[in-house]
Amino acid sequence: MVSSEMRSAVGGVDSAQFMLQKGGLMAVGGGSIGGGGGALGNGQFENWGDSGVVADHSQQTDASTDTDDKNQLPGVHIARLTTLDSRDPCDGKNGEQKALRRLAQNREAAKKSRIRKKVYVQQLENSRQKLTQLEQELKRARQQGIVVTSGFSGDHSHSISGNGALAFDMEYARWLEEHHRLIEDLRSAVNSHAGDTELRLIVDAVMSHYDEVFRLKSVGAKSDVFHMLSGMWKAPTERCFMWLGGFRSSEVLKIPERQIEPLTEQQLMGIRSLQQSSQQAEDALSQGMEALQQSLVDTLSSISSTPRDSGYVMDYMKQMSMAMSKLAAIQNFLHQADLLRQQTLQQLQRILTTRQAARALLAINDYKSRLRALSSLWCARPRE
Repeated sequence: MVSSEMRSAVGGVDSAQFMLQKGGLMAVGGGSIGGGGGALGNGQFENWGDSGVVADHSQQTDASTDTDDKNQLPGVHIARLTTLDSRDPCDGKNGEQKALRRLAQNREAAKKSRIRKKVYVQQLENSRQKLTQLEQELKRARQQGIVVTSGFSGDHSHSISGNGALAFDMEYARWLEEHHRLIEDLRSAVNSHAGDTELRLIVDAVMSHYDEVFRLKSVGAKSDVFHMLSGMWKAPTERCFMWLGGFRSSEVLKIPERQIEPLTEQQLMGIRSLQQSSQQAEDALSQGMEALQQSLVDTLSSISSTPRDSGYVMDYMKQMSMAMSKLAAIQNFLHQADLLRQQTLQQLQRILTTRQAARALLAINDYKSRLRALSSLWCARPRE
């Protein structure tokens, strides 16, 4: 009977909702169930959980709260008495996958960022070490009175990385430092009146060291012959007396002749003969260099400044190729000049005795040191 009354009541109330209380089942929002707005029947459901209505609908109320706590059923539409989850399980799964992908992408981006930062820090450290080394080299060079320039202006623009001219400047600074050490050993041996055997060893070491700088210049000329030719690795006053990338042998021979005494007549004749032959070789190289320069001028000036026909490009390329081949001859002139300087020093050593050769090497070194000192004084002079 209760079931039939409830069904009739439900059929008459479309929007009714149920509220299940501990004492019984009451109609909410549309009137009472079973008769006149009062309680259902004449009493209360003592075993409401066993009733047919509740049994029929309890399986459909998924979103109900725990009846042991409040024994209340949330508002449920009477037609269904169920609460459906408005979220689509597929949408939730896709959202979770997207979140995982974003998390993985963020982790990968963070990892790449850390790697880039590590590489950048390592590059900075390497650059700092190279800069520190270069500063030390320049400091030693300045202490020794030379001005090392890397030629960053005009036609001598160079890059620091892999630059042959700068590499030679640094090697020359090391060579000069070792040369000063050998000269001091030689000076100490001369002043202490060391024997000829000891002096011979030191003199041979100094001469071998001169051979090393000629080798360094030969390597440097292959990289940048114009840097060797201009003498930018020397002090400014030294460059005033330069000839084809170095000193004039005939001028250097005048130093021992004036400062080394006594010299035998045979030694004087030998030095003067060597000076004369050196002068002749220098004149021949100078004339060859002048002829090369004039030939370059003629080649470059023969190129038309304005294109007149279709053969202009071919003529231009031909003349420039000829000029390049002539420029390559400069390296040979520089090599011949260094060879003359090297042979002159060796011939001078043969003419003099061991002790005289030691004094000659000291005199030549002191002359060059004074030139470098003069450069330092000139650069430090007060400007008006």
